[in-house]
Amino acid sequence: MSSTTDRVSSLSDKAADKASAALGTAEEQIARLRMQVESLMKERVTPAVTAAAGRAESAVHTASDAVRHSAEAVTGKVREEPLLAVLIAAGIGFLLGRAMR
Repeated sequence: MSSTTDRVSSLSDKAADKASAALGTAEEQIARLRMQVESLMKERVTPAVTAAAGRAESAVHTASDAVRHSAEAVTGKVREEPLLAVLIAAGIGFLLGRAMR
């Protein structure tokens, strides 16, 4: 009986050692994967996001300039022909009023 108990105890110890070794290996793999992900973020993702943000900012400036230029053009046209501008505004107001009924 003592021999069986010793064998079970030995097998239990071996299983515990293997489980501990597997856990250590898994933790090492997780640490390596974490380092790889951080490296990829620094090398690829961050520059890509920065570049996209730069392009978006440039597009916003371009759109803003276009809107500003168009607003200045409309303002100039209204100053040149105020009566026409009033008639156009009245016509748009009339059409919107009819459409809302």
